[in-house]
Amino acid sequence: MKRLLYILVCLLAMGGMQAIPAPDNFLPQRVETAKTEPTAQGAEGRIVFTTGSSDATFNVYSITGQLIKVVRVNAEQRASVDFPKGFYIVKCGNQWSRKVVVR
Repeated sequence: MKRLLYILVCLLAMGGMQAIPAPDNFLPQRVETAKTEPTAQGAEGRIVFTTGSSDATFNVYSITGQLIKVVRVNAEQRASVDFPKGFYIVKCGNQWSRKVVVR
């Protein structure tokens, strides 16, 4: 990082960097939209599940490790499921697992 900063400072001291023209056959690359990750958030009396760019399956466990519910949500969708107040562990496939609090 320091080396890159040193090179940039030297180039600026020598008159700056000049733009390099694009070749005649240059085509801009398509930028794909960022893939969002599925999420689960606790709310008042429920857990809100949001998917990213693909379908997702959420497993909801009690704090003791007992499987309570399996929630399947289609791509780019949101689902809200009612739960009693408490702490839950939500696992999304093999991607992640999180603690969720329902108030």
